[in-house]
Amino acid sequence: MPYQRYKFDATECSSKILDDIDIQLLYITRSGYDRHWQSVMHSHPFTEFFYVVSGMGKFNIEGKSFSVKEDDFVVINPNVMHTEFADGKNALEYIVLGIEGISFQQSSHNKDYSLYNLKNQRNEILFYLKSIIQELHEKKEGYVDICMDLLEVFILLLRRSTKSTLTFPSVNKISRECRFIEQYLDEHFADDITLETLSTLTHMNKYYMVHAFKKYKGISPINYLTYRRIAEAKHLLESTNYPIAKIADATGFSSQSYFSQVFRKETGVSPIQYRKLGTQ
Repeated sequence: MPYQRYKFDATECSSKILDDIDIQLLYITRSGYDRHWQSVMHSHPFTEFFYVVSGMGKFNIEGKSFSVKEDDFVVINPNVMHTEFADGKNALEYIVLGIEGISFQQSSHNKDYSLYNLKNQRNEILFYLKSIIQELHEKKEGYVDICMDLLEVFILLLRRSTKSTLTFPSVNKISRECRFIEQYLDEHFADDITLETLSTLTHMNKYYMVHAFKKYKGISPINYLTYRRIAEAKHLLESTNYPIAKIADATGFSSQSYFSQVFRKETGVSPIQYRKLGTQ
């Protein structure tokens, strides 16, 4: 084979498409379901990529149903109601990625989803998806940076193969949901609140909700709940003569012993010691 040399001219490269854009890989899963399986309608405030590895199935997106087969690639844009299921005859195997900060638009007439068949790109698609899965499974040194680099190349290859337009959704809706969570915890800290509670109230994926709130507030929703409970407990210890058990109950703790354990962990002293210090 004759010697071949290819010169790269950086002057022909405009600014990188994904530079200065906050794109985040939230998860990647490889799933296989038999012909009797189907999920329920749901949505996410982020984009999901589905690549059908094998089999056949159907998608329902905002009430519209369509079939998918091997090598079909479905992009579900943020806040779009959807579900996927086997077609009743064949099993369905696919890989799905959750990605924050990006959406695809196939045409000006359809902003909910895009559907492509990437049979000719199957080897490339599987190489990048399997590489990301392997990196996340093994978690060797530098795996996070490698995953993000693989994701960036993967997205750019998708853009080239599908001739889609990349858009970057506004964070306004996500910020509104996070502000709602903050306000809800401020007002209902004494209630029995779990991540499932907040996920149901906001219609957000639980994993993504924690990620988004931590990015918004600096701490997780549960840690913020603990902070609010302890802050209120301090106020009651300083301003009332309520028994410790009553304060524990009023601030949402399941028992006096658990309240004392958490209070000491957060403040370095017991509730009784804190009250005494406040009276000195």
